[in-house]
Amino acid sequence: MAGELKVLTICGSLRKNSYNHALVRALPALAPSGMTFTEAPPFDTIPFYNQDIQDIDGFPAPVQALADAVRNADGVIIVTPEYNWTIPGALKNALDWVSRMKDQPFKEKPVALQSASGGPLGGSRMQYHMRQSLTYLNVFLFGTPEIFVSFAPTKFDKDTLELTDQPTRDIIKTQLAGFAAFIHRVNG
Repeated sequence: MAGELKVLTICGSLRKNSYNHALVRALPALAPSGMTFTEAPPFDTIPFYNQDIQDIDGFPAPVQALADAVRNADGVIIVTPEYNWTIPGALKNALDWVSRMKDQPFKEKPVALQSASGGPLGGSRMQYHMRQSLTYLNVFLFGTPEIFVSFAPTKFDKDTLELTDQPTRDIIKTQLAGFAAFIHRVNG
């Protein structure tokens, strides 16, 4: 496939040493040739969405930065844990802010999902809820293969957080190759 693909990664965990951040760091080595990754700007300082703030001050700088990063990407991969069976609050808040923009940056953007958790379901309930939110944002959602890294402590090196589980690495390679083809189809 011709052309470089610029993929933005958005990690829903605010902890740099989380399994989800480790998953983001593993992506470049598993990606097809020509796919490059940029991590999204931080969204941990974005205030809780409030229409009054938007009306008085407009969109905060971190919201603008996130929106610009989404607009400049050929595709987006959201890698996030599941908090209380759903989307982490800080990530949902960032999406709520961006969704209010006149030129909503997620519209018709190719998006794939990944999640890692210590439990047996690998973040599947969060991905179900995220798919609902992203459908509202009118993204082009990549379907399968889905990436649910269950029992994450057994899949990453405990000291380096390197993704060591070969079946997990293999399915991520398959997803990234499929996502690259999907981006090319969507973006023409």
